[in-house]
Amino acid sequence: MELPPAITETKLEPLQLLRRGKVRDIYELNGRLLIVATDRISAFDSVLRSGIPFKGKVLTAISLFWLRTLEAASGNHLITADVHQMGEAVAPHADLLRGRSMLVRKVEVVPIECVVRGYLAGSGWKEYQQSGSVCGVRLPDGLSESSRLPEPVFTPSLKAESGHDENITFERVCEMHGRELAAELRRRSIALYQEAAEYAAERGIIICDTKFEWGRADGALTLIDEVVTPDSSRFWPRDRYEPGRAQLSFDKQYVRDWLETESGWNKEPPAPALPEHVVEHTTQKYLEAYRRLTGRTDLP
Repeated sequence: MELPPAITETKLEPLQLLRRGKVRDIYELNGRLLIVATDRISAFDSVLRSGIPFKGKVLTAISLFWLRTLEAASGNHLITADVHQMGEAVAPHADLLRGRSMLVRKVEVVPIECVVRGYLAGSGWKEYQQSGSVCGVRLPDGLSESSRLPEPVFTPSLKAESGHDENITFERVCEMHGRELAAELRRRSIALYQEAAEYAAERGIIICDTKFEWGRADGALTLIDEVVTPDSSRFWPRDRYEPGRAQLSFDKQYVRDWLETESGWNKEPPAPALPEHVVEHTTQKYLEAYRRLTGRTDLP
C-alpha cells in the first residue's frame, strides 16, 4: 500500500498557535479553539520522528462518530468539524484541515484523566499484582492479565507535564475538586465507557479501557478532547481475546513492541525513526479500527 506523507506539524498563519501537544496542535480562533490532529505518534513519553499517515484523520473521525452516536456524549465542546463553517481565516488551510480538525468552545478544563477500565491491563495489571487493587479500588483475588472485571471501574490519574501520569484514588479527586464533581465525573465516564463498549463489542472490538477528559462551561460538565479513540483506549479484536496474556490490539502497541524488542532504544530522547513496515502496519491498525467501528472505508 502506497501511503501519503504524514502530517507531523502544522503552521496555520496568521492563526496563533497556543500549544503543540504530543499529537494535536491547538490554535486560537476568534475566542474559540481550533484543534488539529496531526499524524504524530508518541510512545514511552517521547514523540517519535516518524508519523503515521491517516492517523490524525482516524482519530478525528472516530471522535466525531462517538459524539454523534453515544447518547452519553451529549454535552460536549464541539462547534463544528466542517472547515467551511470555521471562518475566512481557516479557508487558506482548508485542504490540510479537512478531516483532521475540530472547532470547539473554550472551557475550564478539569485536570483529571478520567480512566475507566473494563479489563485488567497495562498499569492497572501491574498495580493489581502488587496490591490487589487499582487506584484504591479493591478487585477480586485470582484475576489474570487481561481478565474482564466484574464491572467497569473508575481509575483516575493526574496528567504529568513530563513523564508518566500519576494514578490516584477517587478520594483524592474528591479532595481536589469536591465530592459532588468527583461523583459526576465517575458516573458520566463509566456511562460513556459502558455505552461505547457495548456498541464496539457488536462490531468485533473489545474496549479494554479508555480515558475521558472533561471541562466546565457555564457551570455544566462538558466532554472535551478525543473520545474513545485508539490513542486514548486499548482496542482488542474480540475474536482473538484470551485472558491470561497480553492481547493483540488496534492501537499503537505494535509500535511500542518494536521499540522495546527490536530498536535497541533506551527510551531516552530522541526516539528512533520507525522502519517503513512498522509505519504501514500501524497505519492499517488505525484504519481497521475505524472501519470496524463506523462501517465506513472512506476518510474525509
